[in-house]
Amino acid sequence: SALHFVRWGWGAWVFGAAGALVALGLWDVFFGFEENRCRMSYMFEDPEYQKIKLPKKLSRRFPAYELYLYGEGSYARRNKKLQLAGVPVLFLPGNAGSYKQVRSLGSVALRKAEDIDFKYHFNFFSVNFNEELVALYGGSLRSQTRFVHECIKVILRLYKGQDFAPRSVAIVGHSMGGLVARALLTLDHFEPELLNLLITQAAPHAAPVVPLDRYLTDFYVAVNSHWARRGRDVQNLTALSVAGGFRDYQVRSGLTFLPTSARHGGALSVVSSAVPRTWASTDHLSIVWCKQLILATVRAFFDLVDADTRQITADPRKRLSVLNHHFVRHPAKPFQDEPDVVAELPGACARPGGRPAPRGESDEKYFLFPLAGHRGSSSHVYCQNSLLVRVGLRSLLRLRAGELGSGEAEEATEARGGEAARPRRRFLFQFTVDCEFFREDQRTSQLPVTHLFSLGRRLSRPARRAPSRALAASQRGALRGNSVSALIPERRPNIYRLHIPWSHEDSLTLSKAPSSTDLSAKLHVARPENGSGPAVLEMYTSADCRYRVTIKTSFPQVLGQVIRFHGESLPAYIIASILLGYGGQLSSLLSTGRCGHLGAALQRTARPYKVEPVVHGLNFLLGFGWFREAWEATLLPEPDVIPASAGGLRVPLVSPVLFLFGTALAYWGHALGAASLRLLASARPALPGAVTRVSFRWSARPRGPGPAGAACGVLVLVPVGWTACGAVALVLAGLLYALRVSGEAAGLVREATENGGSGPEPPAEAEAEDSLRMHVTALHFLAWIVLLSAPSLIYWFRNLRYSIQLDPDPCKPLALILVPTVGILMNSSAASVRSSKFLKMAARVPPVLSVATVAFGAAHLYRVPYLASVPLVLHALCSVV
Repeated sequence: SALHFVRWGWGAWVFGAAGALVALGLWDVFFGFEENRCRMSYMFEDPEYQKIKLPKKLSRRFPAYELYLYGEGSYARRNKKLQLAGVPVLFLPGNAGSYKQVRSLGSVALRKAEDIDFKYHFNFFSVNFNEELVALYGGSLRSQTRFVHECIKVILRLYKGQDFAPRSVAIVGHSMGGLVARALLTLDHFEPELLNLLITQAAPHAAPVVPLDRYLTDFYVAVNSHWARRGRDVQNLTALSVAGGFRDYQVRSGLTFLPTSARHGGALSVVSSAVPRTWASTDHLSIVWCKQLILATVRAFFDLVDADTRQITADPRKRLSVLNHHFVRHPAKPFQDEPDVVAELPGACARPGGRPAPRGESDEKYFLFPLAGHRGSSSHVYCQNSLLVRVGLRSLLRLRAGELGSGEAEEATEARGGEAARPRRRFLFQFTVDCEFFREDQRTSQLPVTHLFSLGRRLSRPARRAPSRALAASQRGALRGNSVSALIPERRPNIYRLHIPWSHEDSLTLSKAPSSTDLSAKLHVARPENGSGPAVLEMYTSADCRYRVTIKTSFPQVLGQVIRFHGESLPAYIIASILLGYGGQLSSLLSTGRCGHLGAALQRTARPYKVEPVVHGLNFLLGFGWFREAWEATLLPEPDVIPASAGGLRVPLVSPVLFLFGTALAYWGHALGAASLRLLASARPALPGAVTRVSFRWSARPRGPGPAGAACGVLVLVPVGWTACGAVALVLAGLLYALRVSGEAAGLVREATENGGSGPEPPAEAEAEDSLRMHVTALHFLAWIVLLSAPSLIYWFRNLRYSIQLDPDPCKPLALILVPTVGILMNSSAASVRSSKFLKMAARVPPVLSVATVAFGAAHLYRVPYLASVPLVLHALCSVV
């Protein structure tokens, strides 16, 4: 109620403000991105998925997995007998992904093959992983990897005896499918020659998005360490990783960058917003059907085919060159093995000393220009000097075949979902190029960047005129630049390009003049300490345009970056705050004999200076060799570093900010849980009698471990956790505990109603109130443990038809510990805990566990439930002894 809110003091207002900041950061993560610029890719005919018959032994080993061949229309009918003669490509879906997501790639590639009379064509296969949640439960990742290995063997056997039979399979992996493809090289009997091309879409290569079990983190360590140590195995592999950008809030783009090493130079990582002719951010699912990106991928596939072998070229340098052509530079013309011939513009376009030519003095010249597939009177091209030139086509002089060089006209046919190439002809156009060239110092302006604590201060340059100017600025956090070109009307659009020198994550923005354009200069990968120059804002404007550049720090976008980079660590900080509050409750019970609300205890005890100095001091001492040797002798893991050194965003005081956010979420989570419990208690009279008889009324006097009901519940749930799934046992134990506590809450509500709230609180009622507060805190612990264990429960439930037992089960040891503990806690009371000789020890342990949770669980969340279960075990011990 409002009275309780005021009574709890200033902490409620602080935690309310912190909760509002969390909501503001989440809003920027989920809704602060640009609009969806991707065009949908449509199928020309009904897609068909032909199931490939696998050997019986393989089907028995992997009963939940299947292999399919994609096809449409007559192409699908021709392949019914599986007499294939194309280039095999295997699509691997990701977390909860479907094998049908291959249809966009397969359909567009089929249309492209039809346009060239099937001179080259691709056979797209797809694996059905039963839509497993492998991003949250890593126990099946190794099984998926082994099945993919067997599928590659099956696919290659389909081409046996055919002309131009392939010796390798190209793989396209979406999300976790890309990691599974990389894990093939870690198998003992996998031959690296079977995989020479890998394209991943929004695949988290660097680290798991949410490390909820140790099987997932161990899998990542094995894959990334193998790529770092066994460089010889990946020398023949060309890998491309495409990230979705800021629209993909499930996998941030910084995690998709492939690990690089001196031994492996065939890796390329880009963001979809930087891919030429795509220039659009994609969400986690649209990256598999975004037409612009699918067209770029299919074009690259066809350019990768060797004319002699009719398979993917065996030359790693050519493969990397093709991928660079289509995904990095793309000079608006087809790929060529020979290097480009650079021609300088003659005449009055360039004057000595870098002075621009007067308007009207540019000569009209003949240029051969490859059209990029767009009709109209104007187009934009990139010149060799990276200056964007506007080319206006004036008139078509003549059409001559076989004269004066060649160009290629391409036009995408929207209705067919592919590219219908016209017969190649040679066009000659007359057009005018208006150019203005300046020296580097004339067209570059340096502006410092406002920092996080600039309090809305802006840095700007006065309005000035320049046809092409670049703004260079060092980057800190999330920035926002305002480009204003509103003084002189101009029909042609202005182009703003945010260039990041140390990674392929550029973004391109078009703006009409006069207008005011907001550019968000947020990074996907932090600038390396020994990295390139600063971020550069390149502005391509018309010659008569005047503009003003303003730079300011956007606080909501900074919060969004903190949540985006470190949001997965919030559960660890929430549990750490609850541990401090629970320790305060036990200390209050020890000193005053009363147990206060968890919310009030959080206001008194949840302080960052109780945790942060210890964690940072430990990391500092680990820098000394003697301390590290002593630490390794204890067999304890290394502490987690926030922010992470690899790709983490370096925001000042990020760990205290996360601690404040975690405390706020713990505070309001407890308030919501207590309100829900009281609501359940009020609704208990309407529940069936069989449900209400499950819980028993607590006594104000100390009692033993509990009645036979709790013991029977423990006897039933322990075998369930051992033979089926540990998370199931935890969920059922938590539900029984919640019903038990709601019975106590219903009794207190009834007694308060009968007393009318007048006079001092009776001792029996006060004792019951203290017991209820302690059990609400224990339920809060148990709720977070169940939440962090939920992925294995969902995985077990979806695969129940194949096996009743989850193997491996990350929650089995935890269930064997917590289920008997919950059985004891159900029937404990504040009096039994107060009289225990272990109470003093139990009150001192939670602050130590709070430090351990932040130190060892911020980047390894699967450790947090075990640390949170320790105070519950001590609580049960205090109620017995």
